[in-house]
Amino acid sequence: MVMNYPQELTAVRPVNTGAFMARTVTRLGQMLCGIRGHESMLHFEDKRVMMRCTSCGHDTPGWDTGDRAPRRRYDGDARRHLLVTTPPKPVLRRTA
Repeated sequence: MVMNYPQELTAVRPVNTGAFMARTVTRLGQMLCGIRGHESMLHFEDKRVMMRCTSCGHDTPGWDTGDRAPRRRYDGDARRHLLVTTPPKPVLRRTA
């Protein structure tokens, strides 16, 4: 059977050096985190809070914040939250 396009005659695929180096650097970072410990920081997603390592990207199981909003405990005094547009007038006092 004759084909009009060139065929690959070898079974070896060419090595993509960029992907290989990226994978090697990632694995090296993971090994260093395994030796000295993770550098964890708080990370927030949609409805989840977790600790994520800044070096290797390792995630902890985290906490699910759920769909509930925080509940109101006290109504409070609405007058305390009003913005004052004019400053109060100073009271002049006599001294001595």
